[in-house]
Amino acid sequence: MKIYNLAGLATIAFQLLLSAFLAPPWLGPWWGMAVGLGYLLISWFLGGVYLSDVIHLGIAHRALDYKRWFIKAVTLVNNTVGVYIDPVSWVNRHRLHHQFADHAGDPNKLDSDGFWRTMYLCVFPYPCTANLATDAILKTWPFRLVSHPVFMCISPILSCGLLWWIVGDWKFAVGVWLGVRVFALWVNMVQNYWTHDRRFGMRRYDDERDNAMNIGDWLPVTATFSACWQNNHHHYPHLLRTTHDPGEFDFGYHTVRVMSRCGLVKPSRTGTSKPDDLALAEVSL
Repeated sequence: MKIYNLAGLATIAFQLLLSAFLAPPWLGPWWGMAVGLGYLLISWFLGGVYLSDVIHLGIAHRALDYKRWFIKAVTLVNNTVGVYIDPVSWVNRHRLHHQFADHAGDPNKLDSDGFWRTMYLCVFPYPCTANLATDAILKTWPFRLVSHPVFMCISPILSCGLLWWIVGDWKFAVGVWLGVRVFALWVNMVQNYWTHDRRFGMRRYDDERDNAMNIGDWLPVTATFSACWQNNHHHYPHLLRTTHDPGEFDFGYHTVRVMSRCGLVKPSRTGTSKPDDLALAEVSL
């Protein structure tokens, strides 16, 4: 089994074992695991829609045009009850990542950074060398609110406190809450480490300017909402999908299509601009 798949399954197993061990007597270990897994799935799905679909493809790359009220609502909800991610600093870091991928100026990871260094950078990234997050929507009140340092500090209290209020046991709530953050760290490592190390995955495009790799295993693809197709994405970052062949599994693209049918999003002008060497018949929703 590939190391990144094993690590991902281990984080899920850790969540289940922690939920069973910390479950209060009235809940019991089996229902404790059910609640822990349910909380993990809800947090993962909300975070995937927020970060991968909306912030990443919608704002950072302008490949998708979402309803502005939907962008603001998802941003507020995720950063209040889910895994906190500052949208303004993330957009800035991501744009710098594409500009300097794996080289000096990339806040996520340098070519020489190993596993443990990259894990540290997931929490404490390199300083940004420029401000590329100047979009008008990032200056609206929901984004200014959630990106404020005070909100960043109270967000864990709000999200963990809500879980505590629901389950009525603070030890169980804290344990399950922490387990989800361990899973989120693995997701981050898939995107920042394993898909940026040429020892893992494969390359459709032989771009020498970065180390971006494609990882197409179902678990990382599902967990990252298809953000682990990094070689594809770095080669054509303007596209509304990260898969470039009909045979490549694209979980994130399917979630965007559902939102499109609900009238929440439509392709941008650049999002459907199909390059001549793309194996897909068309790029659309």
